[in-house]
Amino acid sequence: MRGARPRTVGLLGGSFNPAHGGHRAISLFAREALGLDEVWWLVSPGNPLKPRAGMAPLAARMASARQTARRAPIRVTAIERELHTRYTVETLRKLQRRYPRIRFIWLMGADNLAQFDRWKDWRGIARGTAIAVIARPGYTRAAHGAPAMAWLRRFVRPASQCKRWTTWRLPALVHLRFRPDPRSATLLRQKAPLWHRSFASATPRDGVTGRLIENLIDKE
Repeated sequence: MRGARPRTVGLLGGSFNPAHGGHRAISLFAREALGLDEVWWLVSPGNPLKPRAGMAPLAARMASARQTARRAPIRVTAIERELHTRYTVETLRKLQRRYPRIRFIWLMGADNLAQFDRWKDWRGIARGTAIAVIARPGYTRAAHGAPAMAWLRRFVRPASQCKRWTTWRLPALVHLRFRPDPRSATLLRQKAPLWHRSFASATPRDGVTGRLIENLIDKE
């Protein structure tokens, strides 16, 4: 439809091993703060910065995420497996080509900003996609003092203007304050290391591509 406003989507990437209420809370907060239509959870087939040991099968992580995101404007997807991408910069470029009428913004916890300089072509990510950094308890100082911030600091936009992010010239980064949420997948795994067994028979449907995800350990 000519003249229609492009859809706006926040992308939250991660292992979701498992997904939990903290993921949901920051997603809904970011959606409201940025005026997004919806949020996509990119459930990674394999995070290059995380060890494979202890990683639950993709289908279990997808099922966990779908359960956590139910009745919310959140789509759970493993589209990176279909795109054959391993790194965020590759995923973003392919998503932008595949969905040219969607405006994407990358959602990142402050803990990830602290190690952003370790991501492949992180400057390329910033040059191609706006970034919203969501506060995480205990990471504020590390995030603001992160090596990547020495370059990104000049591109920080005021949080008061965050709903205008689609008009920003890239690179552009905004810090969003969020009430502390102590929940983490690491703590959940410590309490229930075999959590994924409850999803052993799950064949979740991808929220973006519509494909079923088989309950097999990803071998990519």
